[in-house]
Amino acid sequence: MTIVIAGAGDVGFHLAKLLAGEGQDIVLIDHNPDRLEYVSANLDVSTVRGNSTSYNVLGEANVSRADLFIAVTASEDTNLATCIIAKKLGAKKTIARIDNMEFLMKKEILDLQELGVDELISPESLAAREIKRLLKEAALTDTFEFDNGQLTLVGINVDKEGKLANKTLKETTFLNPDQSFITVAILRGNQTIIPHGNTRFEVDDHAYFIARPEGISQVLQLSNRKTVEFNNILIIGGSKVGQHAARRLCKKYNVKLIEKDREKCNVLADDLQDVLVISGDASEVELLKEEGIEDMDAVIAVTGNSETNIISCLLAKQSGVAKTIALVENMDYIHLSQNIGVDTMINKKLIAANFICRYIRQGDVISLTSIHGVNAEILEFIVKDGSKVNHKKIKNINWPQKAIVGGVVRKGVGYTTFGDFEFNTNDRVVILSMPEVINEIEQYFK
Repeated sequence: MTIVIAGAGDVGFHLAKLLAGEGQDIVLIDHNPDRLEYVSANLDVSTVRGNSTSYNVLGEANVSRADLFIAVTASEDTNLATCIIAKKLGAKKTIARIDNMEFLMKKEILDLQELGVDELISPESLAAREIKRLLKEAALTDTFEFDNGQLTLVGINVDKEGKLANKTLKETTFLNPDQSFITVAILRGNQTIIPHGNTRFEVDDHAYFIARPEGISQVLQLSNRKTVEFNNILIIGGSKVGQHAARRLCKKYNVKLIEKDREKCNVLADDLQDVLVISGDASEVELLKEEGIEDMDAVIAVTGNSETNIISCLLAKQSGVAKTIALVENMDYIHLSQNIGVDTMINKKLIAANFICRYIRQGDVISLTSIHGVNAEILEFIVKDGSKVNHKKIKNINWPQKAIVGGVVRKGVGYTTFGDFEFNTNDRVVILSMPEVINEIEQYFK
């Protein structure tokens, strides 16, 4: 597949990195020579210098032969205009990054597809959706449901007081007598590990499991943290992410939002009728105490400053808040989250890049998600007649070492899968895979 990406910022670079790792033919356009030099030094992609709205630049990037054109520059206007031009020049599909939510909310009326923009993405809206997903359970660092919860991906921190610390996978089998969950990944610092029998859990690892409904509580017992029912949520920062998150969360929780800019507070108060908006500096400990931070079940820090967000979450943790989520600009911070005391750090650009990656998957992948900080992806396939895995047991299939089967949904029922499990036609198979073997895994389900 030939993919042209306009914009070599964080979204464009990460997207190019993910796709180039899978052997896609990538061309990256940017007007900044320093960015392109960095891209060339770190990725095996082609680069073109110039403005992406230029006919000559798009011609040099061979946009007429592009299967997909993605515009993710910092300018919404440039992204929309570039996609329209690229489509006219022959690009088969186009995706534009936008900031203005009206384009998404009035999608049917505006009908941008008719102009040449096939798909719109908003990093702020995607980040807000991710925040809502993460507010499932305080003890979980990550959670994602398959088939309405028949199987669930859950992540926990390995504490020294927990049941996993310093034990191998084999040594923990007694903790899972009915095989209601399966370990699919371990994140250790920046290293992603696909676990096998002799893999040892270490303190401060982040362990990830695929669990049946009854297995989630058993996974929680492996952690040293208590189950918390969320009611009161504090959002720090009236950024676009903060606004989107408040709008989504106030339908279910009691939401309080603190914003430093008084003028913005007035606008937010009018716009968010079911949210208590407070004017103040959340970096002041006294203000947080006055607003009852110790009564909050979760704190979400989404100001424009990463350090402020991290410090606010650390203050919240010291006050006994069960769940903290910090928005950070630097992708390298993602790996530091629980190590420094913040439950989860998210990066809106990384979320946007992963969303685009899911959108453009080919083959028989029916869904895909990413885990924060983990260099692996969760894929879902349907077993078809004639595929290599049909009527085969897992132990008899030569899977790549960098992939693991997490579970199967069969006729609406979730199953965790071990060596003797045999695939049947129409099974929905959940697999965790490192990016470099995704194409190989796809071949098993063709």
